[in-house]
Amino acid sequence: MASLDPVLDKDGVRLTVDDAIATVTLTNPAKRNAQSPALWRALTQAGRSLPGSVRVVVLRAEGKSFSAGLDRQAFTPEGFDGEPSFIDLARGSDAELDATIAEYQEAFTWWRRSDIVSIAAVQGHAIGAGFQLALACDLRVVADDVQFAMRETSLGLVPDLTGTHPLVGLVGYARALEICATGRLVTADEAERTGLANLAVPADQLDEAVRDLSAALLAAPRDAVIETKALLRGAQERTYEEQRVAERAAQARRLRDLAGVGD
Repeated sequence: MASLDPVLDKDGVRLTVDDAIATVTLTNPAKRNAQSPALWRALTQAGRSLPGSVRVVVLRAEGKSFSAGLDRQAFTPEGFDGEPSFIDLARGSDAELDATIAEYQEAFTWWRRSDIVSIAAVQGHAIGAGFQLALACDLRVVADDVQFAMRETSLGLVPDLTGTHPLVGLVGYARALEICATGRLVTADEAERTGLANLAVPADQLDEAVRDLSAALLAAPRDAVIETKALLRGAQERTYEEQRVAERAAQARRLRDLAGVGD
């Protein structure tokens, strides 16, 4: 594949765009792609930098691990240069603390947009914030060496980077609680069996599997995929009858569009 000039390349995040497929790569393998507020801001910027042509966004990571989670520097009294430390945050007002966490969360929310389908390609460790970043995507393809773990609880914290909602949706409340409260490792076999992963493949086949899945997603007309994603995204919040109504409305839009009698 020809090398593409990055749209963005900063703070451990690189965004490249090849027509309908964008690739977001975590680029700090020496630190096992540990996460920081600067990385989160770069991820947020990547989401805002996507051209309208993009239909599929692949999230991948260089090196042996997808992401070892929050950079341990966050837990030191001094924290990161130019960033509030955890102690500083705790001493701030409720509004300031809430606003800071909300800003961090923005790195994890845009992957759910209905105009794109996002795929996380996950190998090695995906711990804490790394696990939550994989959960932020619509789909997950994992290498057979993957190890997911939610370690926040064992640090006296909670998972607050938008991971709890998708985790419960994927594996159910009881298993989600057990995974989070114990901080145990979830391997590829369990991830695939419980629906956490769509597909588990040998590590050397990860990129190829993601390419195949991306091509399959691009085969259907864009507007039909967008409407279908929106229908499925909202299904958990709607009653059966409300979902019937939503299906009819979406189909009416599609039929009018296909017949050329839309707005």
